[in-house]
Amino acid sequence: MMTATATASSIAPKLGHNSVVKPAHIGEEEWALRCQLADCYHLVDFMGWTETIFNHISARLPGPAHHYLVNPFGLNYTEVTPANLLKVGLDGEKLEPSPYDANPAGFALHSAIHEARADIHCVIHTHTTEVSAIVQKKQAFSHNDFYGAQLYGRVGYHTFEGITLFADEKPRMLESLGDKHILVLRNHGIAVGESSIAKTFFLLWTVQRAAEIQTLADSMRGEDVELSTEVRQKCSDLTAMLIRDSGFAVKFFDAMVRKMRAERGPGW
Repeated sequence: MMTATATASSIAPKLGHNSVVKPAHIGEEEWALRCQLADCYHLVDFMGWTETIFNHISARLPGPAHHYLVNPFGLNYTEVTPANLLKVGLDGEKLEPSPYDANPAGFALHSAIHEARADIHCVIHTHTTEVSAIVQKKQAFSHNDFYGAQLYGRVGYHTFEGITLFADEKPRMLESLGDKHILVLRNHGIAVGESSIAKTFFLLWTVQRAAEIQTLADSMRGEDVELSTEVRQKCSDLTAMLIRDSGFAVKFFDAMVRKMRAERGPGW
């Protein structure tokens, strides 16, 4: 049975993965999820949101054990394939042999969310220049532009405690996140999570666009036209509904994969 991690239309392996051989021990559903997660890594690179070999995207596997897939530490996002993704447990330890290890900096954040939030099946962490600039400011997101308004009431804020390496920070990060799907890691970056890879990627794109527009607006002369609370809430509610109740995010994700392959070649 298909889980909430991906829809039937978007989970099918795409052209770029036809040349990657599925290991015999991996089932069809897990392989399809691996293919989509590899696409997500390649898209984040395509969009210019990578931090060399750092940062992480994880996808929870079906089942009660809360196992999840994550990138092999040391590889560029362009080098991630469905086959070399690591399967790890909540302790961050590999569950299957691999010549690669997981990035220990991703363990506390990803394992905490995957263990505590049944509604979140994918987590993406980035710190692009624009996002990092926004989260360094006390105000953080202002919600006065088209994309920023869509984030109103949907962001949790977590005080910077240093590089996220230690398990004792997990409960504090979860408290900061609450029931939201966007976690600002102050003085650091962003983490977003949703019920599927496609929805998470779309949410990340919205956050990134809000950061880009706000940083540019803040560099210009003149006062902002501030949006009312009512308009911000309306925008936020409508966006949440689109993600929740339509195939909007899947269409967006699949379109971006097609665009990436058209520009980089079908091997992607």
